[in-house]
Amino acid sequence: MKKLLLILFCLFLENQSIAGTIDQNVPDSKYIEYGDKHPSVVKIEGNYDNEESTYFYASAVVIKPRWFLTAAHVIKGSKNCRIVVGRKTIPADFIAHHALYQENVFGKYDIGIGHLEEDAEISFYPEPYTKNDESGKICSMAGYGVTGTYQSKERRVDNLKRAGSNIVESIDRDLLICSLKDTPKTGLEFLICNGDSGGGLFIDKKLAGINSCVFSEDKKLDSNIDDWSGHTRISVFVDWVKTAMDAIEKEIAEKAKP
Repeated sequence: MKKLLLILFCLFLENQSIAGTIDQNVPDSKYIEYGDKHPSVVKIEGNYDNEESTYFYASAVVIKPRWFLTAAHVIKGSKNCRIVVGRKTIPADFIAHHALYQENVFGKYDIGIGHLEEDAEISFYPEPYTKNDESGKICSMAGYGVTGTYQSKERRVDNLKRAGSNIVESIDRDLLICSLKDTPKTGLEFLICNGDSGGGLFIDKKLAGINSCVFSEDKKLDSNIDDWSGHTRISVFVDWVKTAMDAIEKEIAEKAKP
């Protein structure tokens, strides 16, 4: 990647509506059907500063019945955080993000974790991808972002989960990088966009990345063929996830003491 000029953190706020996700030559129903095959990817929503005007939604990945991962920029400063699994809303009683995450330093430590008040019952909880061979691998990615084709400028919001495929082009700053530029193409070409933040990138059905951001070289943040997506590399943060879970469980136990 050269001359990356802009970055878009893909967090959907009610007044935002820019994105580009799917191939105009492939029926949208295919992306929706593929989204259903990613049950661990759920919607996350909440507020900032307890103000209704700052309602947001984005995406998250349930990794265990009581645990989810998402992007740090999604949950930092959030209140009333909860996930939506099917028609059920489950509040989070603890959320945390990586201590080194900084809003003004993009592409670094953009990972967060949450503990749920009750089990999120899904059909499959993904294991983490722990190998360091992600570059060149075919991957899938999923989220609840706004949609449209990457060949056009038309965008819409419908609150549906979509998933598609891509190839990990490179690794930069602990980010897995994908784009719509290089061949060979996959059958369901896809690039993340607003609202997909915190969703997952998967290799061999294992969680390999957390959707983080979009880079642009043309100064237009529309997730089109000129853009790249960045996904926080899970293989680098496996130990952090375990440490964070242990710390949160300890805090829960301490609060439960009479």
